[in-house]
Amino acid sequence: MESAVEPRTGIIDIGSNSIRLVVYQGPERLPAILFNEKVMAGLGRGLAETGAIAEPALDMAAEALARFAAVAREMEVTRLRTVATAAVRDASNGQVLLDTARGLGLEVELLSGEQEATAAGHGVLSAIPEADGIVGDLGGGSLELVRVSGGRVRDRASFPLGVLRIGAFRAKGQGALERQLFKALKAAGWLGRGEGLPFYLVGGSWRALARLDMHLNSYSLPVIHQYSMTLPAIARMGRTISHVPKSWLRAIPGLSSGRATTLGDAAALLAVLLKHLQSDTTLVSAFGLREGLLYGALDETVRAQDPLIVAARDEGQRHGRFAEHGDLLDHWIAPLFTGDSAAQARLRLAACLLADVGWRANPEFRAERGVEIALHGNWVAIDARGRAVVAQALFTSLGGGTEIPSPLHLLAPADDLKRAITWGLSMRLGQRLSGGLAGPLRRSRLTDDGEIVTLHVTPDDLALYGEAVERRHAALCTALGRKPIVTA
Repeated sequence: MESAVEPRTGIIDIGSNSIRLVVYQGPERLPAILFNEKVMAGLGRGLAETGAIAEPALDMAAEALARFAAVAREMEVTRLRTVATAAVRDASNGQVLLDTARGLGLEVELLSGEQEATAAGHGVLSAIPEADGIVGDLGGGSLELVRVSGGRVRDRASFPLGVLRIGAFRAKGQGALERQLFKALKAAGWLGRGEGLPFYLVGGSWRALARLDMHLNSYSLPVIHQYSMTLPAIARMGRTISHVPKSWLRAIPGLSSGRATTLGDAAALLAVLLKHLQSDTTLVSAFGLREGLLYGALDETVRAQDPLIVAARDEGQRHGRFAEHGDLLDHWIAPLFTGDSAAQARLRLAACLLADVGWRANPEFRAERGVEIALHGNWVAIDARGRAVVAQALFTSLGGGTEIPSPLHLLAPADDLKRAITWGLSMRLGQRLSGGLAGPLRRSRLTDDGEIVTLHVTPDDLALYGEAVERRHAALCTALGRKPIVTA
């Protein structure tokens, strides 16, 4: 059997609430997900009362592990890593599950609380490299807190306060959970550590809360990563959850039905946690422990790569016509945008790298395809505003014109979108002149003296300046308030 063209890495994550297999393939810094499946085994359910994993949960776990081991073999996974966290670590019969896994050919790494916390912190840094705050990873059996800053994991702590254990604390009466949390944070030296800092949310239960908040707000971009929730919003959700039937929660798009039963406990914990950490804002991270394990294994040079640019370049090379086109296109239009900030230039590069990914689409829907890729692509290290800016540039470059399609005006300021329109018109000019090829872009250049945008070509390339190119040159100059000139 032939091996995969590119290495495939798999992670089986045996958590307290769910067991999941994720298979990755692609660039080291940000490989794409080929396969993602979970089983809500609930290994940690009842653990606080009995000290053991229930037999039905062990049986479900065994079935899940057998399937995942078989899937990994069929997918020719190059490296398969199996990890287990709090439930297996704390259960009196955790060894039973470890033996079951070993019988399937899976060697399980039993992560300590500190290792779990480190992986969660690395996951956030992988997806939000500039993160500066506290990471909170809520699993079924434990809560990890991690201070991240300067691209590093700093202080770490693990608490036996997983979402499957919160109900038992709340059942002891009003204020019982808060007293328990206050005591734990004080003993570990974490009281007030989040003052003035964002709190990064990791874990399925808190992502489910974000899905609920999006639903309540009719949010126009159903992308979890870097979605923000305030303390009042979290308190409001707690009240909502307590007054609606579980069937209503299960009907919310994107909210796992398995999370509905613990959503109230997750909201209650988050509210009192933010209160005692003194954080007043949250940001959701789509990346967590599994991505953190991948990131932690990278060398410093690879870690330093920009994950948005890595992913956009890979996408452009896989789905565009010519692998080198995006970088060349950005270099070609850059002289028109010397006033762009570093953040703007980064988004402009991402747009150029993706400029050709819509070429296979129906010509009447290429512009819409560009918007869809930018808004809904599996990107990290970019917020909703950035997605909207890239979407506008792609919409314009793929023939959508200078209008602003919905819902971009709800996600980014008008000035940002206006700038993106001029990027898109420049990209459109470069693509028409070159036919998407490298040579014409390398042999020509643009200059802007404040009154005229001049396209400089070689005498042999003057024939490339046909009627279609001339029209696009004129459209760009109209948007910039310039006059067009071509010179050979």
